[in-house]
Amino acid sequence: MSRTLILAIESSCDETAAAVVADGREVLSNIISSQIDIHTKFGGVVPEVASRKHIEAINSVVEEALKEAGVTLEEIDAIGVTYGPGLVGALLVGLQYAKGLAYSLNKPLIGVNHIEGHICANFIEHKDLKPPFVCLVVSGGHTFIVHVKDFGKFEVIGETRDDAAGEAYDKVARAIGLGYPGGPKIDKLAKEGNPKAINFPRANFHDNTLDFSFSGVKSAVLNYLNKMDMTGQEVNKADVAASFQQAVIDVLTENVLETCKRKNVDKIAIAGGVASNSALRRELTESAAKKEIKVLFPAPVLCTDNAAMIGSAAYFEYIKGNIASMDLNAKPNLKLGER
Repeated sequence: MSRTLILAIESSCDETAAAVVADGREVLSNIISSQIDIHTKFGGVVPEVASRKHIEAINSVVEEALKEAGVTLEEIDAIGVTYGPGLVGALLVGLQYAKGLAYSLNKPLIGVNHIEGHICANFIEHKDLKPPFVCLVVSGGHTFIVHVKDFGKFEVIGETRDDAAGEAYDKVARAIGLGYPGGPKIDKLAKEGNPKAINFPRANFHDNTLDFSFSGVKSAVLNYLNKMDMTGQEVNKADVAASFQQAVIDVLTENVLETCKRKNVDKIAIAGGVASNSALRRELTESAAKKEIKVLFPAPVLCTDNAAMIGSAAYFEYIKGNIASMDLNAKPNLKLGER
């Protein structure tokens, strides 16, 4: 029985990535060229710099992915590529490269939603996972609760109304002098602090929604630091990190468990960069176990931006016949489930 091979390309932010994925679940190669070291000195991703670095890296990353997978371009069944959401210049580099390959090889082009890619990382990690399940997508740019009804069928149950969880992590990390990227650094420092030391706010809306807001807790941290500075008091950075993190995790956990109750679902999959946060994993797993709900996580390499997850999402689009035309354009604000 022949396998369906997808060559996938991801360039939505600051990782240039390519992968070869068989049948949506088996990763033959997953090459990632990260720009973290370049953007660290700026304290965050600079879009113009990211785009230029993608242009420099993309050809060699794709060649390496094919070589590691042991396949030729002729053996590839389709080209999958992220076309949104993300930084428009960065997206265009990967998209135009993928279009050129698809056109020259006469292969189908599959446009992939980056957030759907994060969700599909769980199909790679958990080979027998099938919908329906609830997915919590938490990353630097996105925070969603999604009811995954079927392959490629998603209903957004809750989303952030302002900052994404990962964005709040980055801003708080910068404020307490930890640098970029903030998520892993706050997670590490929080282990030394007391999560109950400072009572930072948890945003709850009164309109029966399961949406999030993280700008309030971020502002509360900044106000706390400013007040301590003005009164000449010493700041315990570990306590600030732990208390901030606890406020974020409490809301994420509460809302995703409520979604499971409303949708009568007993499986939660986590996706996105913040999914590798040790405190979130521990707290959500413990809280879900009390309600007999199973929590699934991808490996850390599949949590951050990568092309393997794009290859998985592309496969499920390909077998449904969702082929993109050559006039597919980058959509920096692409919504989940949008085509």
